Amino acid sequence: MAPEPKAQRPSEGRRPADVSTDDGASGAEAVDPGEVRDAAEASLLRKLHTRQLSVSESRGVLLAAGMTGGAADELLDQFERLGYLDDLSLSQQLVRAAVERKGQGRQAISPLLTRRGIPRDVVDTVLSEMPDDDLERALDFARTKARSLGARDRETALRRLLGQLARRGYPSSVSMTAARQALDEL
Repeated sequence: MAPEPKAQRPSEGRRPADVSTDDGASGAEAVDPGEVRDAAEASLLRKLHTRQLSVSESRGVLLAAGMTGGAADELLDQFERLGYLDDLSLSQQLVRAAVERKGQGRQAISPLLTRRGIPRDVVDTVLSEMPDDDLERALDFARTKARSLGARDRETALRRLLGQLARRGYPSSVSMTAARQALDEL
């Protein structure tokens, strides 16, 4: 269900469109703020139907659709009140996916959240809620990968495992412990 549009001041949502004529002269054509708002809102809703967006990403969609900053902020506030936008919920889902499906650690997850425009305080909160089982997850991953590296000499296998664990965002001490233990278990 689409949110009801709010009343706007006449200056909000207005964007002058430069119109070039054949003789090289240009003029300004006034754009109805209500039409800009409706089009921007429809664009954002289409994007939200395909994937959850952060407030920052949503602001970018609205600005790209021609809304001004103040009008975009009003619409974003309305979407947050309605529950369409929730940075905390989004970041929790992203952390869960990164941990469960990709086996990533905190060092890989933090930049992911930052790239999605999640505020630093929300990132810190969500990362602090993560279980402190980096070693267990790293060890599970290392055991799986160590089996495929069994034919290599120990130093090569260790170096490759360390690289794979580092790319998944595990601290070097955790990576080293997990890689050595996985190779010792072979």
